[in-house]
Amino acid sequence: MSFYPVFLRTAVFAAVCVLSGWLSLAQAADTQAYAKPADTRYPTTPIRHDGKKWRIGYYQSGDYESYQKTLIAILGGLMELGWVDKAAIPTPSDPRDTQTLWTWMCKDLHSDFLEFVSTAYWTPAPGKDQRNKLRQQVLARLNQQPQDLDLMLVMGTKAGQDLASNDHHIPTVVASTTDPIAAQIIRSVEDSGFDHIHAKIDPTRHAQQVRLFHEIIGFKRLGVVYENSLAGRSFGAIDSVEKIAQELHFELVPCYAPFSDLTNQEAAKNLERCHVKLAEQVDALYLTRHPGATTTHLPALLAPLNQHQIPTFSQAGGDDVKYGVLISMATSAFKYVGRYHAEVMAKIFNGAKPRDLSQFFQSPPKIAINLATAKLIHYEPPIDMLGAADEIYDTIALPEPKTP
Repeated sequence: MSFYPVFLRTAVFAAVCVLSGWLSLAQAADTQAYAKPADTRYPTTPIRHDGKKWRIGYYQSGDYESYQKTLIAILGGLMELGWVDKAAIPTPSDPRDTQTLWTWMCKDLHSDFLEFVSTAYWTPAPGKDQRNKLRQQVLARLNQQPQDLDLMLVMGTKAGQDLASNDHHIPTVVASTTDPIAAQIIRSVEDSGFDHIHAKIDPTRHAQQVRLFHEIIGFKRLGVVYENSLAGRSFGAIDSVEKIAQELHFELVPCYAPFSDLTNQEAAKNLERCHVKLAEQVDALYLTRHPGATTTHLPALLAPLNQHQIPTFSQAGGDDVKYGVLISMATSAFKYVGRYHAEVMAKIFNGAKPRDLSQFFQSPPKIAINLATAKLIHYEPPIDMLGAADEIYDTIALPEPKTP
């Protein structure tokens, strides 16, 4: 039995094709509109810093799976550009673990141009006072004289907020943020607001995701879970989701799941509570970025939704589809993200101010779908849609055992 009417299912592929074509046109137009001519003044050719290696530090908002993926992708981009020697990048068994990867980068990854500094890795411990204490430690290091770090690589919204100020002036590349404008990390797409700050942004990405989800499923009530705070709304791109809800005339049904100053386990419990509640109230759910939405917790988070045959779309990407979310954008997009950040870093080392470089980025539209989940919720994707998908999963993967 199909979960949706035949006429809707047969229209899906046409909708996907129309949307994909529109995205290609929008990408060309938006790139032309937002890219700055200053970008072309700076090469990406590997160079040394006055005969020495450029020293790079790392600061992240906490344990989040996209940070490891993004860091690996950036390394891949730096390898392609020749800044570091090509090597097999080890993937830590814990998908949230960046420290093991950073240690390998510092000790075993060879480069004639870059040095990843082992003592310049920061990640906060849980607790209300830990983030502010850590921020002060990072700023003290960035302001020490003589200056010993040439660039900071920052992952996540909170870490980006911590360094997006005039409290220091070290070039800073902010990655893995959902909406750096809403989070007040940068002023706009065109201008970061600080000479030393750069943050990638795709102002249309999340609107495109929700629009695509609506084209495919045709829902009338969309569930969305987030912490009702500036950070929570930023993580979930709630401004964009609300805008599309008004445009397409569907009802947005929110549920608030706090995560600030909580462990991932505690955040996941709040998220699960909301999923149990929304499973009886909505006909689709947009799974936003949330510290509780880890691979380890996905089975429990998806259980009440699957039980009520609720289609799901992951904001985070195709890896969540591998572990049971119905639809998302394919994980191959991380490769493009990594190359983008690597080029930004290379241009900074070649003399660009972070503020001078375009912050606009749009990855190619690629779709991932899990057929096992589709069967579980009694949804029959049309053959044409499967032909348009870039990643198709026949099973629901089980999370790796959690690292102690």
